[in-house]
Amino acid sequence: MITEILLGTGVGLALGLTGSGGVLAVPALMLGLGFTLPEAMPVSLISVGISALLGSIDGLRQGLVRYRAAIVMAISGTLIAPLGIAASHVLPADILTSIFSILLLMVAIKMARQALQHYRDQQSGVGHPLEFNCMLRPDTGRFEWNPKCFFTLSSIGGLSGFSSGLLGVGGGFLIVPGIRQFSNLNMHSIVATSLAVITLISTGTVIAALFHGAQITPQAWWFIGATCVGMVAGRKSAPLLSGQLLTLGFALLTSVVSMALLYKYMLPNFWS
Repeated sequence: MITEILLGTGVGLALGLTGSGGVLAVPALMLGLGFTLPEAMPVSLISVGISALLGSIDGLRQGLVRYRAAIVMAISGTLIAPLGIAASHVLPADILTSIFSILLLMVAIKMARQALQHYRDQQSGVGHPLEFNCMLRPDTGRFEWNPKCFFTLSSIGGLSGFSSGLLGVGGGFLIVPGIRQFSNLNMHSIVATSLAVITLISTGTVIAALFHGAQITPQAWWFIGATCVGMVAGRKSAPLLSGQLLTLGFALLTSVVSMALLYKYMLPNFWS
């Protein structure tokens, strides 16, 4: 029980701080509690979905959530998620684990580069590019909608939905760097908007997973409850930390988790 609480709290804390920490739920369940990937996926989706709901409520209360963007990404993700679920029933568990590990590492490198580039720009006095695919309107602080912005956000949502169905993760690890890359939204609003998308996508994906026979054990419910507690703590702490620090910290943690998964699940198969 103690292990479940500690791991769940850590995942929730990371999710609340970064908006993408839910991707750590699957590794925590596999490495810390001995779950297989198929067993970890529904538990991860439920814990991340409920926790993200709590974070979304806090983000909406603070006016940080760009809810139109969240709805566009969530609709796209919900429509694509069944394809990921179907693929997860076809691909072997070791292949899925390998895909997950490599994807984690790639995203960690991307997020670290984004944070370091932003820091270098600040030090040199260079501003952000004048144009992104999605630009905030100065008068309202909301996105200026056009076909390019709509397609960009829909694509980010679709990729996150597919990963949610395929790997049992909330998709925030794709949403956060995606919005950061293609918009001028600040990091704290990106996190809040990501949590709203995760809430909407995870709900549909959880229902589909349970429909396909996924089981939740009492051990898993301790993890889920602790994740919610960690989320609340993370959202309270997030305003105290800079977006660059959060991004770099999460990138480092994700890299370590990715290498641990590769070491435990891929190298034995490679050398056998």
